[in-house]
Amino acid sequence: MQSNSIIISSRYCGPSESGNGGYVCGQVAKHLPGCVVVRLKAPPPLETELQIEASKTEARLLHESTVIAEARVAQLDLIMPPAPSFAEAEAASRYYTGFTHHAFPRCFVCGPQRTAGDGLQIFPGSLGSDPPMVATSWIPDASLVNDTGSIGTEFLWAVLDCPGAFAVMPVPETGKAAVLGELCARIDGDVAPGERCVVIGWLLNIEGRKRYAGTAVFSAEGHAVAVAKATWLEVPASAFGG
Repeated sequence: MQSNSIIISSRYCGPSESGNGGYVCGQVAKHLPGCVVVRLKAPPPLETELQIEASKTEARLLHESTVIAEARVAQLDLIMPPAPSFAEAEAASRYYTGFTHHAFPRCFVCGPQRTAGDGLQIFPGSLGSDPPMVATSWIPDASLVNDTGSIGTEFLWAVLDCPGAFAVMPVPETGKAAVLGELCARIDGDVAPGERCVVIGWLLNIEGRKRYAGTAVFSAEGHAVAVAKATWLEVPASAFGG
């Protein structure tokens, strides 16, 4: 079992007082090979030293004795719908409901109060399909690159997060929010800074308070470079702050 520490910068918030779920899942998943499923157990604190413990098949994120997230090597069996074109995704983003109603407007991934180069500006809007599907264009910023010059995998995990929420709750529901419970993702390729990408999210199923979504990131050539299945939990918006 290997152990190291990380600090989640306030830049990477979801709700204002905790880390974005997809980004945090991606930080844990980096310690495991291939497809990984990460379950969030508690809100990830910001600007706080956290420990990651990892073996070859499992990992967990801890704040002192509190388990924040648990991860394990997994398999993902998911049929993706066809990707829209970059122009179609760009047009869909103009109908992003988060522009007018957003439980977490400072979210690193999808917050409309974040500027280009600071937040990811993932603004998934409806494609008017049945079942519900959302899409957005994405041009990743150079600040997101890793040591190899590609976009860091933790940021691809972040991009795979929020579009699922807007797929399962496409119409704003007053007083309600969707928070990430579990994310199973596989990274199959690289994305370069400045590359014109397409991101989609689609509804899979609803079971009570649990809502299931698929998400995917496509390269400029139309290849799926990242895909995920998420479990979302319906909660009162007031439970997490803004």
